[in-house]
Amino acid sequence: MKAELPAVTLPGGRQVPALGLGTWHMGESRASAAEEAASLRAGLDLGMTLIDTAEMYADGGAEEVVGEAIRGRRDEVFLVSKVLPGNASRTGTIAACEASLRRLGTDHIDLYLLHWRGRHPLAQTVEAFETLKAEGKIGAWGVSNFDEPDMKELLGAVEPARPAANQVLYNLARRGIEYDLLRWSQVQGIPVMAYSPLDEGRLVGHPALEEIGRIHDASAAQVALAFLLTRPGVIAIPKSGAPERVRENARACEIRLTSEDLRRLDEAFPPPTRKRPLEMI
Repeated sequence: MKAELPAVTLPGGRQVPALGLGTWHMGESRASAAEEAASLRAGLDLGMTLIDTAEMYADGGAEEVVGEAIRGRRDEVFLVSKVLPGNASRTGTIAACEASLRRLGTDHIDLYLLHWRGRHPLAQTVEAFETLKAEGKIGAWGVSNFDEPDMKELLGAVEPARPAANQVLYNLARRGIEYDLLRWSQVQGIPVMAYSPLDEGRLVGHPALEEIGRIHDASAAQVALAFLLTRPGVIAIPKSGAPERVRENARACEIRLTSEDLRRLDEAFPPPTRKRPLEMI
């Protein structure tokens, strides 16, 4: 049975689930690949149809796991991948995308992101993105690890073209984007994809989250994900290589955090009071 997942609307009007599936660290071991693919399929069964991956993850190994997971189910999936900044020249971006398509076993990527800023001019990368879009190889493009000044520079360099999303590190322990980038993105209508929403597992078992979890008959991880689901325009992409853990993550959508819960979370994880450099992992 599919969970009732909240949705986020991308520029252009397409809706995607606010809780998707990450793949960082997948594909690193042949022994775990089958279970990783099974985990992604378990997520699809639950309506978590956004899968995020990248050419960098396990040197393409994660994309191969995703390709296996979505075989025969491509039409269900909103597929996100990324180009490394070193490859993000005009010709390099196109070649990298075509290599990703081969590993993924598909003819199109729904959202293709620049993984972080590099030496290649943004306008050149976006020109390649627009070419790929015109050819039907990608549906939309965006960026990752861009702070507010980066985003403003991007818009200035590529208008009228606009990014469909910005993927950044965001979780209860790393709330820096709430000072400026998150609000700016919400005003601009550019969704934020929150990677490492459980802070690479460090939030699992946190006492404050455990305490709130007891009230809701939920785990600390579910509470941490439920917090992100209260943020308009935010898509959380937890990674799990175990189907049962994916099912646990999906149940975060059933939690309704109260204003008192949110106040206690602010106490345990204070929101930023000043500008901080954008954090990355």
